[in-house]
Amino acid sequence: MKIAVVDGQGGGIGKAVVEKLRKELPEDTQIIALGTNALATTLMLKAGANEGASGENAIVFNAPKVDIIVGPIGIISANSMMGELTPLMAAAIAESPARKILIPLNRCNIEIAGVKNEPLPYYIEHAVEMVKKYVEGHIA
Repeated sequence: MKIAVVDGQGGGIGKAVVEKLRKELPEDTQIIALGTNALATTLMLKAGANEGASGENAIVFNAPKVDIIVGPIGIISANSMMGELTPLMAAAIAESPARKILIPLNRCNIEIAGVKNEPLPYYIEHAVEMVKKYVEGHIA
Protein backbone atom coordinates (compact mmCIF):
# COMPACT_ATOMS: atom_id res chain seq x y z
CA MET A 1 0.00 0.00 0.00
CA LYS A 2 1.41 3.38 -1.03
CA ILE A 3 0.19 6.50 0.72
CA ALA A 4 1.16 10.00 -0.41
CA VAL A 5 0.97 12.82 2.08
CA VAL A 6 0.84 16.20 0.35
CA ASP A 7 1.57 19.46 2.14
CA GLY A 8 3.20 22.81 1.58
CA GLN A 9 4.18 26.04 3.31
CA GLY A 10 5.72 25.03 6.67
CA GLY A 11 4.80 21.34 6.38
CA GLY A 12 3.29 21.09 9.87
CA ILE A 13 0.10 19.36 8.81
CA GLY A 14 1.96 16.82 6.69
CA LYS A 15 4.42 16.17 9.51
CA ALA A 16 1.60 15.48 11.97
CA VAL A 17 -0.19 13.20 9.50
CA VAL A 18 2.97 11.20 8.72
CA GLU A 19 3.79 10.76 12.43
CA LYS A 20 0.32 9.41 13.18
CA LEU A 21 0.21 7.18 10.09
CA ARG A 22 3.59 5.71 10.98
CA LYS A 23 2.29 4.84 14.49
CA GLU A 24 -1.04 3.40 13.32
CA LEU A 25 -0.21 1.46 10.16
CA PRO A 26 1.83 -1.70 9.52
CA GLU A 27 5.58 -1.18 9.13
CA ASP A 28 5.56 -2.22 5.48
CA THR A 29 3.18 0.62 4.53
CA GLN A 30 5.02 2.94 2.17
CA ILE A 31 4.50 6.61 2.98
CA ILE A 32 5.64 9.11 0.36
CA ALA A 33 6.07 12.75 1.35
CA LEU A 34 5.12 15.09 -1.49
CA GLY A 35 5.82 18.68 -0.60
CA THR A 36 5.11 21.77 -2.60
CA ASN A 37 8.47 22.92 -1.24
CA ALA A 38 11.61 21.35 0.24
CA LEU A 39 10.85 22.41 3.82
CA ALA A 40 7.50 20.59 3.85
CA THR A 41 9.09 17.48 2.33
CA THR A 42 11.97 17.51 4.82
CA LEU A 43 9.64 17.72 7.82
CA MET A 44 7.55 14.81 6.53
CA LEU A 45 10.71 12.73 5.96
CA LYS A 46 11.88 13.46 9.50
CA ALA A 47 8.43 12.39 10.73
CA GLY A 48 8.89 8.95 9.18
CA ALA A 49 8.02 9.03 5.47
CA ASN A 50 9.91 6.41 3.45
CA GLU A 51 10.59 8.69 0.50
CA GLY A 52 10.03 12.29 -0.40
CA ALA A 53 10.06 14.66 -3.31
CA SER A 54 9.28 18.33 -3.77
CA GLY A 55 7.69 20.53 -6.35
CA GLU A 56 5.23 20.43 -9.19
CA ASN A 57 6.75 17.61 -11.21
CA ALA A 58 7.12 15.36 -8.16
CA ILE A 59 3.44 15.72 -7.30
CA VAL A 60 2.22 15.39 -10.89
CA PHE A 61 4.43 12.32 -11.46
CA ASN A 62 3.54 10.51 -8.22
CA ALA A 63 -0.18 11.32 -7.76
CA PRO A 64 -1.42 8.61 -10.14
CA LYS A 65 0.97 5.99 -8.70
CA VAL A 66 -0.30 5.82 -5.11
CA ASP A 67 -3.28 4.15 -3.47
CA ILE A 68 -4.23 6.96 -1.08
CA ILE A 69 -3.53 10.71 -1.05
CA VAL A 70 -3.84 12.56 2.26
CA GLY A 71 -3.65 16.30 2.79
CA PRO A 72 -5.56 19.49 3.46
CA ILE A 73 -8.53 20.11 1.18
CA GLY A 74 -6.60 22.86 -0.60
CA ILE A 75 -4.52 20.26 -2.43
CA ILE A 76 -7.33 19.89 -4.96
CA SER A 77 -7.69 23.66 -5.43
CA ALA A 78 -5.42 25.49 -7.89
CA ASN A 79 -3.30 28.27 -6.38
CA SER A 80 -4.08 27.34 -2.78
CA MET A 81 -1.45 27.47 -0.03
CA MET A 82 -0.72 31.08 -0.96
CA GLY A 83 -0.01 30.05 -4.55
CA GLU A 84 2.33 27.14 -3.80
CA LEU A 85 -0.08 24.55 -5.16
CA THR A 86 -0.13 25.04 -8.90
CA PRO A 87 -3.06 24.27 -11.21
CA LEU A 88 -1.15 21.23 -12.56
CA MET A 89 -0.62 19.87 -9.03
CA ALA A 90 -4.30 20.33 -8.13
CA ALA A 91 -5.43 18.64 -11.35
CA ALA A 92 -3.04 15.71 -10.92
CA ILE A 93 -4.26 15.10 -7.38
CA ALA A 94 -7.96 15.53 -8.21
CA GLU A 95 -7.71 13.30 -11.30
CA SER A 96 -5.63 10.59 -9.62
CA PRO A 97 -7.41 7.25 -9.23
CA ALA A 98 -6.15 7.18 -5.63
CA ARG A 99 -8.60 7.54 -2.77
CA LYS A 100 -8.33 11.09 -1.47
CA ILE A 101 -8.65 11.70 2.27
CA LEU A 102 -8.82 15.45 2.72
CA ILE A 103 -8.58 17.48 5.90
CA PRO A 104 -11.28 20.20 5.88
CA LEU A 105 -9.44 23.42 6.63
CA ASN A 106 -11.23 26.67 5.83
CA ARG A 107 -8.08 28.51 4.71
CA CYS A 108 -8.56 28.41 0.94
CA ASN A 109 -12.02 29.96 0.78
CA ILE A 110 -13.46 26.46 0.68
CA GLU A 111 -16.08 25.62 3.27
CA ILE A 112 -17.80 22.29 3.47
CA ALA A 113 -21.43 22.28 4.54
CA GLY A 114 -22.11 20.09 7.53
CA VAL A 115 -18.54 20.09 8.85
CA LYS A 116 -18.19 21.51 12.33
CA ASN A 117 -15.30 23.83 13.08
CA GLU A 118 -12.99 21.54 15.05
CA PRO A 119 -9.32 21.89 16.05
CA LEU A 120 -6.76 20.66 13.51
CA PRO A 121 -5.57 17.70 15.66
CA TYR A 122 -9.15 16.34 15.60
CA TYR A 123 -9.22 16.39 11.80
CA ILE A 124 -5.78 14.78 11.54
CA GLU A 125 -6.82 12.00 13.92
CA HIS A 126 -10.00 11.41 11.92
CA ALA A 127 -8.08 11.36 8.61
CA VAL A 128 -5.62 8.79 9.98
CA GLU A 129 -8.53 6.61 11.17
CA MET A 130 -10.04 6.77 7.66
CA VAL A 131 -6.71 5.71 6.11
CA LYS A 132 -6.38 2.89 8.62
CA LYS A 133 -9.88 1.58 7.83
CA TYR A 134 -9.16 1.73 4.10
CA VAL A 135 -5.83 -0.09 4.50
CA GLU A 136 -7.53 -2.76 6.62
CA GLY A 137 -10.22 -3.20 3.95
CA HIS A 138 -13.14 -1.77 5.96
CA ILE A 139 -13.92 0.93 3.36
CA ALA A 140 -14.76 -0.02 -0.20
